[in-house]
Amino acid sequence: MNDHAEPIRFDTKIAVLLREDLEPWQRLNVTAFLVSGLGTQVPEVIGEPYEDADGVSYLPMFRQPVLVFEGTKETLTRAHARVLSRSLPRALFTSDLFTTGNDRDNRAAVRAVRTEELDLVGLAVYGPKNAVDKVLKGARMHP
Repeated sequence: MNDHAEPIRFDTKIAVLLREDLEPWQRLNVTAFLVSGLGTQVPEVIGEPYEDADGVSYLPMFRQPVLVFEGTKETLTRAHARVLSRSLPRALFTSDLFTTGNDRDNRAAVRAVRTEELDLVGLAVYGPKNAVDKVLKGARMHP
């Protein structure tokens, strides 16, 4: 039997949770920023480089889908507490980051706020499916 014909199943999940009141451009921007952090710290999420039929190469991407969810500010706060208690790889985006223009200022804006006072607008998480599902409890798939 050809291994390439068998569906690939993942026992892990990459998920992004967005606050439901974000503007469309903010949703896209936050999602892009959040997932960019996972590959740097969790190298197993990155697949092999791509190449087209003419031999032009392209950067590798995630080896599995990224599922995008949305929820209320309270849902995000609860998910943040759960992801911290489970020590899963995570990335965050706070409302303050919409007012900064570079990485240094972004990190300073997060560092200036206590954990329980962060105004979260997005959270990315990676880990075993069941653990990620528990973190995202109460969230719904992004339309």
